[in-house]
Amino acid sequence: MNFFTLLVREISPKIHIKRHMNTSVSLFKQCSGPLSHFTDEELLMKESVAKLAKEEITPLVRKMEKENKIDEGLLRKLFENGLMGIETPEKYGGSECNFMTTILAVEEIAKVDGAVAALVDIHNTLVNSLIRKVATEEQKAKYLPRLAQDYPGSFCLTEPGSGSDAFSLKTEAKKDGSEYVINGTKMWISNSDIAGLFVVFANANPSAGYHGITTFLVERDTPGITVAKPEDKLGIKASGTCMVHFDNVRIPENNILGQFGHGYKYAAGFLNEGRVGIGAQMIGIAQGCLDATIPYTLERKQFGQDIFSFQSMQHQIAQVVTELEGARLLVYNAARLVDAKKEVQKEAAMAKLVASETALHVTAKCIDFMGGVGYTTDFPQEKYFRDCKIGTIYEGTSNMQLSTIAKCIRKEYS
Repeated sequence: MNFFTLLVREISPKIHIKRHMNTSVSLFKQCSGPLSHFTDEELLMKESVAKLAKEEITPLVRKMEKENKIDEGLLRKLFENGLMGIETPEKYGGSECNFMTTILAVEEIAKVDGAVAALVDIHNTLVNSLIRKVATEEQKAKYLPRLAQDYPGSFCLTEPGSGSDAFSLKTEAKKDGSEYVINGTKMWISNSDIAGLFVVFANANPSAGYHGITTFLVERDTPGITVAKPEDKLGIKASGTCMVHFDNVRIPENNILGQFGHGYKYAAGFLNEGRVGIGAQMIGIAQGCLDATIPYTLERKQFGQDIFSFQSMQHQIAQVVTELEGARLLVYNAARLVDAKKEVQKEAAMAKLVASETALHVTAKCIDFMGGVGYTTDFPQEKYFRDCKIGTIYEGTSNMQLSTIAKCIRKEYS
């Protein structure tokens, strides 16, 4: 049992959300009211993660940025505090919370470091989520406990020639007796530098086009896997992003995750949850940047008064704070819909689009508010600015989100 589960039980045993809800009605009875109203369990996790971020992550941010990797001691603490199995059932060693709790945790971590938030987000919203929902019972029993306790996961979809057009991937898995042999290269794979398990998308029936794409569970120590050195990125530098090569990697047939040929459905469907997670990362980064900036505007004196007192500054600050709140509500709404088991394709795309574009605007304005010092590495604004740029690119670019939203609108009116 992890730290968070123990904390909830010891501090307030009555605040547990009922487990295994069968209807969305039960959830909304507990979460009725404003989108920013949280259940006791959600609020406890939010406060616990905020405390952990301040005390354990903040002192390591510069070190991890310089070394381009997540601190090993911090990684252990993420596992120990239940942040790597937030929605995973308790019987598998997880915290058994809802999706909204995951979103709040990612947001709180991102206020301090977008790179650590990326690790927690991808591990929970893509890897854990996919295994929880489509794996066999044997696969769940084998992998979910480790993913919750000591085994980072990585989602291997993108390839050098397959980015926004994800279904044109070239990695193949050929059947050989009771095994599949995987060959190909994946690119821009987050968490791959530390991952113990890779969720790999490969075409096991190329003659069927993207209908042959199948998902495989591949352990890191499987012969034939090579993880290249991390890319030297603009931002979220501590989040390892590497190429992963598969050279005659032999995988037992029972390592197929879900149904044969349904990989394209899993990639499309589960990326919706991932996009809500990226939205949470973006609003967290933007809020963290504002939290580091507004106090400065109240202290910095020019022409005999603090710069916050100038009406032009007040209007600009009010504008970005309002924009951020709008983005936050889109993210929270999408998260609530996920918990209610509703279709979220459009809402997830909207949340990611607005949150990522808003984060870019907010962090840029914060640098302006800081003046010259905001352009130096002595202050955190420049890092927040660099870290949020990835939000308009990974898990679907802003243009791809717009295309998705437009497709949903056409369907609604047709």
